[in-house]
Amino acid sequence: MPDEKKRLAIICLHGSLDVAFATFVLATAGAAMEMETAVYFAFYGLEVLKKGKINKLKVSPLANPAMPVKIPNVVAMLPGMTAAATAMMKSWMKKSRVATLGELLDMARELGVKLIACQMSMEVMGIKKEDLIDGVEIGGAATFLEFASHNAITLTF
Repeated sequence: MPDEKKRLAIICLHGSLDVAFATFVLATAGAAMEMETAVYFAFYGLEVLKKGKINKLKVSPLANPAMPVKIPNVVAMLPGMTAAATAMMKSWMKKSRVATLGELLDMARELGVKLIACQMSMEVMGIKKEDLIDGVEIGGAATFLEFASHNAITLTF
């Protein structure tokens, strides 16, 4: 039996800046390593695929104990704190010369990463195909499971 191409299957459940970064860094690395790669976006992860949203995602300091600047939850929920945390993270990334999310998304598409939007989540969240960026496949759980069932490394964010 010939060797099957290695696969990477990622589930993205959250539409935050940090989760989207992890998702696309791993997806592009997998694709660059010639792994057949697919990302399944469900529930809030669909935010990542909405037109005009990729570079507007945020990171919340609320209930985020790993934030390097310790912010008590009572302060983190004040107006403007999410914007401040997002600006801080984007500043660190810029200083480190890390690609933007938009650049990572473009790279993923160029490398052939399959982007799958969960059909059921779209219905629940009131999201239409025309709300999403071009090139996104709409599929249910079976679509993702069929891909992942062929010896894929599977990660969830």
